[in-house]
Parts: sequence; structure tokens; C-alpha cells
Amino acid sequence: MTTNTAHAVHQIARPDGFPDASDFTYVTSPVPRPVPGTALVENLLLSVDPYHRGMMDGGEGGFELNTPLEGRSVGRVLASRDPGLREGDLVFHRAGWRTHALVTLGVNGTRKLRGHDGVPLEAYLSILGGTGLTAYAALTRTAALRSGEDLFVSAAAGGVGTATGHIARLLGARRIIGSAGSAAKVRHLTGTLGFDAAFDYHDGPVGEQLAQAAPDGIDVYVDNVGGEHLEGAIDSLREYGRVAWVGAISTYHGDRSPAAPRNLFEVVHKSLRLEGVLVRNHTNLQDELEDFLVPHLRSGRVGTDTTVVQGFDGTVEAFLGLLRGDNLGKMLVRIDA
Repeated sequence: MTTNTAHAVHQIARPDGFPDASDFTYVTSPVPRPVPGTALVENLLLSVDPYHRGMMDGGEGGFELNTPLEGRSVGRVLASRDPGLREGDLVFHRAGWRTHALVTLGVNGTRKLRGHDGVPLEAYLSILGGTGLTAYAALTRTAALRSGEDLFVSAAAGGVGTATGHIARLLGARRIIGSAGSAAKVRHLTGTLGFDAAFDYHDGPVGEQLAQAAPDGIDVYVDNVGGEHLEGAIDSLREYGRVAWVGAISTYHGDRSPAAPRNLFEVVHKSLRLEGVLVRNHTNLQDELEDFLVPHLRSGRVGTDTTVVQGFDGTVEAFLGLLRGDNLGKMLVRIDA
């Protein structure tokens, strides 16, 4: 899409519950020129993520209206006045939801990609990107998963969920159980991704279904949902179990302050540990993550697990589809080249 015109998505209204396409608009402007210390990047792939929903309500750290939205992206340098970047370099940065951006190496997460041979570009926004880094930090640092332990992961067919399953298997997890939102996703988890058991959370109480899938209990829970899922996991966790709390999809469109799990005091009775995971606190693990996963990506043992929407004009619909659960794995937008 190399032209003289740049395209961006602006948020123009605060969503009331589930976002609507009318809350956004597509805006055109001239392609910016790099100033000293910056490089002009043409974006190739954009990421849409669940955390964007919370930022759309505004407030501290939220999105401003009538400005380009923020999001992870991979792009190619077209022109540079940044001494650390050269024309043709592939970079990861956070000025997504637009076709062109000015970036500075080392600022707001901007970094040159290592460019591993045999690794598709989609990997850098999925299992080698923030999605995979979240899963890796949750398992290796927050929960300290050990070989032979049993794991439960919610929203297991999404980006972080699929990455968690792959990484946990490589770390030696004994049994991996996942929850998802449809029968097709359950089949994908067990038939394609190698989960030992999975269930559709619509089919009954999460706690009961988890107890059936893991009658002997679990050691670790990676939580992407919160609410009933967290309560069910607390019931199934063994003594000294750990919860790595990544997200709370169950609260994104309704009450942002739900009641605590009714069994929360079991954290004390069982000596459990519950800790939140923010990927920005673990960026120092990026090279470790790549060294760990790249051989398995090259061999085909691990996939990128992405759903890719073609064309920048599909960005808003890709985001809404993500919130509806239309994706398997990480939801990405490939900008027309």
C-alpha cells in the first residue's frame, strides 16, 4: 500500500457495552516525513487485542478520541533519520491501527526484528510477540510451571490461550485442559492443538466441567476470563497451586467490578498464590522467548495459530470479531501490499 496517503482508525465515541462499528472511523492524511531521530515505517501486519476494549473507555492510560489508535504492529522502514534504523529494516512497534507511522528505536517498545529464517512474519505478532511473551512469562515466571504438573487455561482457543498450550507442552506439562466458547473450538483444542481435555463453558457450570475434565485437580491456572472461571479453578487447584491472571474477558462489556469469587478464602486454606501478569513487565524475556521457540517453529512442532483478516479496511471488523470470539488463535490484520 505504498502511496502518498496514510490511513488510520480513529475512535470517535465511547462504547456503551459491546463496541459498534459506528464508534470508529477511517481517516486519511498525507504520509508523514521522518524528522531527526525518527524513521518512517509502512505497516505490514496489525494486531487487535482484547485489552483494547478497556482502553476505549478513556480515563488514565485510555485512548483519546479522534486520534489514531495504538496497537502492536510489524512494519518495514521506508526512510530513516534514526541512526539505529535503516531503510528495509523490519521493526516491531506499537503505533498500529494505521498504515504508516513515525517510530524511534527503543521508544514505546520499538525494536528491530531478529528476522529468523523460516519463521513467518505472523509469528512476531503472535507466539513471538506480546501474545507469546505473555504466555511465556505467565508459565515460567508467575506460575513457575514444573514438568509433570497439570494446567488449566481459559479462553484456550484465543491468542494467549493457544500460546500457553504450546509452551506448557514444551515445558513438560502432564495434562493440559482448556475452556472455549464453542464446540468447534473445543474440537480444535483437542484435535489440532493437542490439549488433553477441553470443554465449552456454555454447556454448564465451569467448576463442574473442570472437575470432570481434571478429577484429580490442577496445579496451575492461566486465567484469561475471570469470574466463574476463576472460581471454578480455585476449587480444582491443589494445595500450593498457582494462578497467573492475564485477563478478564468476562468483564469487558458489563460490570467492570464483579463480585469476588465466592470461594476466594480457599486461597488461604490451600496456600494458593494468585498473581497478575502484565507483559510490559517482562520485555526483558523477549530474546529468551525467541531462543526457546524458534527451533520448534522451524520444525513445525509449534505453529503461529493466527486468524488473518486481509486489508486495512477490515481492521474494525477484525476487532469486533475478536470480541465476538470469531478467531482461532491470534487475530491479525494484513495490510494490502
